[in-house]
Amino acid sequence: MKILAIIPARGGSKGVPGKNKKLLLGKPLIQYSIDAALQSKHITEVVVTTDDEEIISIAKSLGANVPFVRPKHLAEDTTPTLPVIQHAISHFEAEGKLFDAICLLQPTSPFRPKGFLDKALETFIEKQTDALISVLEVPHQYNPHWTFEPNKNGILEIATGEKNIIPRRQELPKAYHRDGSIYITKTNIIQNENSLYGNSLSYIVSDSAYYVNIDTQEDWQKAEELAKNITL
Repeated sequence: MKILAIIPARGGSKGVPGKNKKLLLGKPLIQYSIDAALQSKHITEVVVTTDDEEIISIAKSLGANVPFVRPKHLAEDTTPTLPVIQHAISHFEAEGKLFDAICLLQPTSPFRPKGFLDKALETFIEKQTDALISVLEVPHQYNPHWTFEPNKNGILEIATGEKNIIPRRQELPKAYHRDGSIYITKTNIIQNENSLYGNSLSYIVSDSAYYVNIDTQEDWQKAEELAKNITL
């Protein structure tokens, strides 16, 4: 299976200015994701999509491919990730280079244990689903079976639609949330269905000790502390 790793890293950022090239314990933030992709046994090619000349220089020096400069209209604060990925796929298709699947690695979730990416890719290949995401378990107090939504009359109802709440924590089914570390999707699902998830979605559970999603200065400080105590 030919798998393209796409690492999106635009130059602008409001929460942490220039975060994708900012040094985190001596390494540009983007390097953590580039290194993980390059170390994978299953990734065919690693591409960084960016609008920033300095990031282009950093990415190339680290061994990633940067075959184009991302158009400005795809590098705004409000630009969704999906069209950025589709733009990269279309660039390669125009050159006659086709990939079976895309692995999205977001620099803002930089920490992945050694071998974790390959485990995710192997699970994706084995399950043969449209897509796979990395997840963390939802704490029991936020389990959807224990959360409520107001109906049109302002009356709370169990979010899952059940009439009676599950009484004991031990009886709750497991629930998960995306942690942003890894997304793997068949290319045809992205291009033909405009989706990163498709109709069948497998998952891999991340180690919560590695979790951070850098959006604010507080997140950056958390990442600095985590980086001192984890093994990559």
